Amino acid sequence: MNQQIAFQGEIGAYGHQACIEARPDFTPMPCATFEDAIDAVRNGTAELGMIAVENSIYGRVADVHHLLPESGLHIVDEAFVRVHVNLLGKPGAVLSGITQAKGHVVILPQCAGFLRSNGIKGVVSSDNARAAREVSEGDDMTMGALASELAAEIYGLNVLARHIEDHERNTTRFLIMSREPDLRRRGRGPMVTSLVFRVRNIPAALYKAMGGFATNGINMTKLESYMVGGSFSATQFFAEIEGHPDDRNVQLALEELDYFTDMVRLMGVYPAAPRRHESPKR
Repeated sequence: MNQQIAFQGEIGAYGHQACIEARPDFTPMPCATFEDAIDAVRNGTAELGMIAVENSIYGRVADVHHLLPESGLHIVDEAFVRVHVNLLGKPGAVLSGITQAKGHVVILPQCAGFLRSNGIKGVVSSDNARAAREVSEGDDMTMGALASELAAEIYGLNVLARHIEDHERNTTRFLIMSREPDLRRRGRGPMVTSLVFRVRNIPAALYKAMGGFATNGINMTKLESYMVGGSFSATQFFAEIEGHPDDRNVQLALEELDYFTDMVRLMGVYPAAPRRHESPKR
């Protein structure tokens, strides 16, 4: 059976690269939007979804945290992809002749220094791989694309400048989503538990809810808030903690969290990727 893994973007996108690196036995399935990728998993067209959630330079991917809790899917793994940005051009094009370069709005700030020093104007594209395809299909030798080397190979472009990102640790984190949860302990390394919750409308509710993690010695690696339902008073939180729901200290913390919240939903349990604990270069 040919299993597919859905990602947002066109063939050659960084999501495509993530699929190849993290799930080489699956066939990457391009989708126009994150909603389409999630729907593909939900309706059974794809077995897994590769969903970008944050970049080490740009920050979190807009809207994704709104989609995940209502998706009906479960996080079963995470993947970190080193984002190497390359300036691609048509065969025969040279760096000195490039005056504009297309790239996604997230990619353009990540190589702003290179573009500025070479007098290249950034042009917003909906997708980096699409930018590469459009440059390949066009006849403008002064237009470049900001994309992966995978995109260069797929669309027959030359790499005019390699690894032009401004920061050495430019990395995008992806969550791998499935229709079914996987609560097993996997591997010998630490586990991560992701959850969403909504605090009760009482004074210091968030402070009290977080107290259970502190008193039980649990490291919370992420806590993000966002509005839900168009209300300024209904705030939902996405959290990640180190540990497994079967761990006694995690059970105690979740019990205390439940007391101070209107809703708690387990989003997934998965092994911590080795790159999660990499130390930044100095």
